[in-house]
Amino acid sequence: MFLGPWPFSHLMLWFVAPRRQQGNHGLASFKLRWCLCLLALTSLPQQVWAPLYKIGVVGPWTCDPLFSKALPEVAARLAIERINRDSSLDLGYSFKYVILNEDCQTSRDLASFISHHQMASGFIGPANPGYCEAASLLGNSWDKGIFSWACVNYELDNKNSHPTFSRTLPSPIRVLVTVMKYFQWAHAGVISSDEDIWVHTANRVAGALRSHGLPVGVVLTTGQDSQSIQKALQRIRQADRICMIIMCMHSALIGGETQTLLLEWAHDLKMTDGTYVFVPYDALLYSLPYKHTPYQVLRNNPKLREAYDAVLTITVESQEKTFYQAFTEAAARGEIPEKLESDQVSPLFGTIYNSIYFIAQAMNNAMKENGRASAASLVQHSRNMQFYGFNQLIRTDSNGNGISEYVILDTNWKEWELHSTYTVDMEMELLRFGETPIHFPGGRPPRADAKCWFAEGKICRGGINPAFAVMVCLALLIALLSINGFAYFIRRRINKIQLIKGPNRILLTSEDVTFINPHFGSKRGSRASVSFQITSEVQSGRSPRLSFSSGSLTPATYENSNIAIYEGMKYLHHREFAHGRLKSRNCVVDGRFVLKVTDYGFNDILAVLRLSQEEPSAEELLWTAPELLRGPKGSRLGSFAGDVYSFAIIMQEVIVQSTPFCMMDLPAKEIIERLKKPPPVYRPVVPPEHAPPECLQLMKQCWAEAAEQRPSFDEIFDQFKTFNKGKKTNIIDSMLQMLEQYSSNLEDLIRERTEELEIEKQKTEKLLTQMLPPSVAESLKRGCTVEPEGFDLVTLYFSDIVGFTTISAMSEPIEVVDLLNDLYTLFDAIIGSHDVYKVETIGDAYMVASGLPKRNGRRHAAEIANMSLDILSSVGTFKMRHMPEVPVRIRIGLHSGPVVAGVVGLTMPRYCLFGDTVNTASRMESTGLPYRIHVSHSTVTILQTLSEGYEVELRGRTELKGKGTEETFWLVGKKGFTKPLPIPLQVGKDGEVGHGLQPVEIAAFQRRKAERQLEQKVPRLESSLGEAMETLTPVQQIVLPGQEVSE
Repeated sequence: MFLGPWPFSHLMLWFVAPRRQQGNHGLASFKLRWCLCLLALTSLPQQVWAPLYKIGVVGPWTCDPLFSKALPEVAARLAIERINRDSSLDLGYSFKYVILNEDCQTSRDLASFISHHQMASGFIGPANPGYCEAASLLGNSWDKGIFSWACVNYELDNKNSHPTFSRTLPSPIRVLVTVMKYFQWAHAGVISSDEDIWVHTANRVAGALRSHGLPVGVVLTTGQDSQSIQKALQRIRQADRICMIIMCMHSALIGGETQTLLLEWAHDLKMTDGTYVFVPYDALLYSLPYKHTPYQVLRNNPKLREAYDAVLTITVESQEKTFYQAFTEAAARGEIPEKLESDQVSPLFGTIYNSIYFIAQAMNNAMKENGRASAASLVQHSRNMQFYGFNQLIRTDSNGNGISEYVILDTNWKEWELHSTYTVDMEMELLRFGETPIHFPGGRPPRADAKCWFAEGKICRGGINPAFAVMVCLALLIALLSINGFAYFIRRRINKIQLIKGPNRILLTSEDVTFINPHFGSKRGSRASVSFQITSEVQSGRSPRLSFSSGSLTPATYENSNIAIYEGMKYLHHREFAHGRLKSRNCVVDGRFVLKVTDYGFNDILAVLRLSQEEPSAEELLWTAPELLRGPKGSRLGSFAGDVYSFAIIMQEVIVQSTPFCMMDLPAKEIIERLKKPPPVYRPVVPPEHAPPECLQLMKQCWAEAAEQRPSFDEIFDQFKTFNKGKKTNIIDSMLQMLEQYSSNLEDLIRERTEELEIEKQKTEKLLTQMLPPSVAESLKRGCTVEPEGFDLVTLYFSDIVGFTTISAMSEPIEVVDLLNDLYTLFDAIIGSHDVYKVETIGDAYMVASGLPKRNGRRHAAEIANMSLDILSSVGTFKMRHMPEVPVRIRIGLHSGPVVAGVVGLTMPRYCLFGDTVNTASRMESTGLPYRIHVSHSTVTILQTLSEGYEVELRGRTELKGKGTEETFWLVGKKGFTKPLPIPLQVGKDGEVGHGLQPVEIAAFQRRKAERQLEQKVPRLESSLGEAMETLTPVQQIVLPGQEVSE
């Protein structure tokens, strides 16, 4: 930014103006002007060039036509120009922008975002919630701010984990929860279009609502076909108590076809009669115009207009002027060069503009306070902001959360304009009634749910009317008292009759009584002495282990067991008996998949016998209540409330299907220390999507810090009965349930075996397609006969290794196999990039064809030629493992002509080619030269007609066995082919080149082989000599030839 240029320019104009006065007066005037010029220069501000801050605007701007209607480049340019002109902003940076495109497939979005690392200083986006958390973590690592208007992930609200992330709009979930709380609509369903961005949005919206304790019944995805839309709507109708449907897709008012079809089908299925209310999610992300704004899509589509009566549109309040008015004014001022109609632009334009201005305002606050513009500093200084955006007021609170106002828009089935009904105050999180009430179809809103869904710390039983519950309880109590009274009267009457009619006295004599010695018993009919011993388990204080056929309660048996721990614990507590050491290891499952609670009363035995107990490990104490951990070591009898706490930890294991506190990633000893010493209260963290909200609320109550606040097992039993919708289980129900479990296990086993069979089938089919052409393999799989087929014109390739017989003679058999495997693996990799088919390999011969079994016009000659050049280039650098100093040379022959192809044989069937073309191609190879591609006249003719720049040299007339002499050619290259080719051998004086290895090469290999053998023998000889020297006695000596024996 260049500061203060105009005074200097005015001064220079004045200085260079013509001087009319002459003489001394003119000279004095000239000197005066110079002095004034110098004085002005010293008083001018210096020229300052501000550093650049580039904002990357991330979104699916090219792959999604409705997102592209937001005109991100126009919005960004308009915002940057106004920021750079705004004198109230003291930024110290020059702002620029860059448009960064997201891919419409989430699997590639994160990779493209990482590639934008160096392209921007901060980011507006991403628009896809599927990778918002990853983008935030990357921004923290790069020290670049992530300012998003679309990220709905509730995990991003944690400023400690995401210090460089900020929302430029209020959280859409806070807005939805505020509206749902006002109307008491707790049960919701989420439906999205099948684009990746909206599928991930729907999943994140459902997860965020569940984190607030609200029951989201279904999360569905639909396309634009009528079958998938009807299926999705039918599933919503079958779901329990859903009253709000959140539509995650483009709004029908801005051209969203999926939402239009969805509402039309909902109207046909009578779902817009007031039973449900539909809420477009995308309207929460921008300011949808509504003041004096008719929508032609409602005017031209009567069915959609009637269905839209059941839609509540929640959007950002536009204050004084609508988006269309603000856009028209900017176009009138010439700030928007494109001649666009305002109704052709998506209101998301304003959101992009506001987000860029949001960063500028945060930077202005940061520079004023500490002069730093780091990512964390920008997010930190985005608090307590207030500025006017494109067409609405933007505000944040002391935590940086947006508190801009929203408005609820409604229509009726007669109009095609929207009008305001309620204002959503996000600062107070409440609704204020406007001028017009909401027009609900049928004259009333969908039925309200219980208030307990929106009350913290309460277990909601599904919205049962309290008065109705009291009446039912009283009726049941009266019926129970009546039945008990009647039963008591009948029993008393029967007893009286028996006393009157039967004997009422029993006479016993000493002969009738047998006294038993407790120290003697009977064993196999003989009397034996009985002694009492304390087992080692009791002496050591360890729990005795019982063996059951299905083992203890482990994650493998969670889903297959009749888990009713609360029933067993209720039974124990009714007998004033606390378990004291309840944990999942003490809950065993028998062969009938019935869960049983064991090891109860063990603490009482230890206390009565006054035995010392080993100090349990930290892992064994993870189920123990905090108050028992803090107590003295002798307090090991447990308590009723402690058993309830242990039950909550087992619930966590069942829900997460893992060990206690598995998500904490801390050692057990540290977890126990944190449990002993609150605050804060330390408990497992269970994601809300793993279980219904009712179960999560019950679990949290069971592990409450205050023991008296935990429910009893009677209350827990009643809660689970409510979860099961009041169904009681008897013997028949238990048997049916176990049969269902056996059936489920059998189905799982069948599915696993079917999947394994399918995998093996795919492997077999893949192997078959590698041996035979796909079309032939498919015919054989169907059991059809493969008829021979004639091909008018194909091109064949033959090659073999020059001097292969000599190489085989100088190599071991395994070395020959390795050579062929390495070479042909190289060839197989090359042919994969060409339209060719490998026919077979015979010894060192390699045969390839193009133009069959899939015809490719006249391209077959070009494909074979290209492949031949690639193979020849690769052979030039190929080395044998055992003979690296000996080059591998091949001869290649090409020929084009007709052939007949068919499958021969039943055992090991082969796809074979027949015809004179095969013989001629083989003769072209055998009469060729090393490192040469020998081409027939027919193939050259086709290559020349293709005009692809193939370079051929005339060889002359060549004798072909059985064919006479024919004119042949060498293929030496192709225009644009840059890979190096090996240099062919020079022709000798006799005009011929040897068809085997050169004598020099054979001698070099034999010399190198002898050296390797000698190198291997010398160490062995030295080792043997050393061992011999060690065995010699001091008087012994070795006499070498030519030496005398010393005395």
